[in-house]
Amino acid sequence: MAETLLKPIRAGLIGAGIQASLTPAMHMREGAAQGLSYEYELIDLNEIGASSADLPKLLADAEARGLSGLNITHPCKQAVIPFLDELSGEARALRAVNTVVLKNGRRFGHNTDWWGFAESFRRGLPDADLGAVVQLGAGGAGVATAYAILSMGARRLAVFDREQERAEELATAMAALFPAARIEAGSDLAAAMKAASGLMHATPTGMAKYPGLPLDGALLEPRHWVAEIVYFPLQTALLQVARQRGCRTLDGGGMAVFQAVGAFQLFTGLEPSAERMLAHFRSMTS
Repeated sequence: MAETLLKPIRAGLIGAGIQASLTPAMHMREGAAQGLSYEYELIDLNEIGASSADLPKLLADAEARGLSGLNITHPCKQAVIPFLDELSGEARALRAVNTVVLKNGRRFGHNTDWWGFAESFRRGLPDADLGAVVQLGAGGAGVATAYAILSMGARRLAVFDREQERAEELATAMAALFPAARIEAGSDLAAAMKAASGLMHATPTGMAKYPGLPLDGALLEPRHWVAEIVYFPLQTALLQVARQRGCRTLDGGGMAVFQAVGAFQLFTGLEPSAERMLAHFRSMTS
């Protein structure tokens, strides 16, 4: 056992504009607490002048340097799939990967985003009405949140995206997985919000680099719950307006932590302390 704990672990995150990510700190702090020599690096496409088209080279380089795994974020969660050897059931169903384990010359794709959102939601909004949910965003993160909320029993889901075709693709994919639910690509956001019990936000709007609101704040009513995936800043404009309007809210911090909990276990084979990682995250964002 001691030999296992002393083995150095190296991992990284591939994405664009990720310099503010707290993922490295969460992984390395938990690694230290478990007695690991743990290094976690950022592979920021913006910083190295690369794009998702460079994924084959970036994956090969990570393997050559002995990394145990990679987290994958925007804009690569779907683009990475053709370059992997195997997908977990959830990654295959979601057609999105946020965690790649590199082992014995093979690449295994997983999705811990959906579980991360579900666990955060269960803790933060335990008795939320899932009768009718509106989701903004149908990208890689939106696929995970849709899968999570439907797994938790949502009966109706209306998906909105700036690219209508993408919203329709997500609705079709989820309808095949959850035939008992009513899932559609929305066209009238105001009408959908009138019928909704809650709102999930899964776009980059509200991030430090993309400030603002993803919808007209007047559409929010006190009966709505509002769940956010953005965690930098933790208190987005959407959450601030939602609270002002009397809504119950859930910030994106929990999803960030619990997806990292899942990835840590996949990279190291060790069971992380979710409570310790959550406490560390809160100390960094307080």
